[in-house]
Parts: sequence; C-alpha cells; structure tokens
Amino acid sequence: MVETFACSFTATELDARSGITQVVKRLRGLGIPELRVDEVQIALAEAVNNVVEHAYAGKTPGDVRIRCSLEPERLWINITDAGAPFPEGELPEGKPANLDVAPEDLPEGGFGWFLIRELTSDIHYERSAGNNQLSLCFEIQVTRA
Repeated sequence: MVETFACSFTATELDARSGITQVVKRLRGLGIPELRVDEVQIALAEAVNNVVEHAYAGKTPGDVRIRCSLEPERLWINITDAGAPFPEGELPEGKPANLDVAPEDLPEGGFGWFLIRELTSDIHYERSAGNNQLSLCFEIQVTRA
C-alpha cells in the first residue's frame, strides 16, 4: 500500500520552515524510524532552501509544492517550483568540501548537495513546462504495528 500526502507554500524562509515541519510531522506519524525522519528532514531542508535562495533569487517568491509517496520500503519526495532552472539543466555534483585547511579557510556553504546525495538513494531532476521537478528517494523501513 502506498501512502501519499502533499503540501504547498510560498518560497520564503518562514513558509519553507513551516512546510518542512508539516512534512516531517506527517512522516513521524507514519511509523518511519526517528533517525531516518531526521535524515529526510536534513535533505528536504537543503533542497527546499535551495529553491528559496536560488530558484526564486531576484524574483517574487512563487509556490513550492511537496508531494510524498511512502511505499513499503522507500519514500519518494517530489518538490516542484516555477523558479529558475538549474544551470545547464543539471544538478550540482555535491562533492565534499576539503576540510583539511585552516579554520579561517573553511567554506561557509556548499555542503547541501553533498548531504542530499549522501542521504538519498536516488535523485531525479527534470525541467518541464516551466517547472523544476526534483525527486528524492529514501530507503525506509516502516515500524508500524
């Protein structure tokens, strides 16, 4: 059996936080182990914050739609927005940053795509009809009775 739910919000920091919280709360109620929900939250927050910060940069914030589909052993999270596409239509590589440097030379950012790629088992991106569609897959073991 597949459990699905969705939410949408405006691509602002405050609304994004509220939307992510709504998804996480729902996932916790579905019997997904707490540690896995925390990992999903990290990846989801990174992906949604990228939409807020980059896809709608310099534009009036539009809508972000999240649709979750929980299958017996995996969770798909689809994030859709009408912001700018990824450069060259490709997702960033998400290479780990070099941490073997002096503290003052550590990068301030650039860890998001590395985290997303580490926490997911599959990622798909498509630009269609003026929308970005990012799908994140997580391996899940539901602990429902």
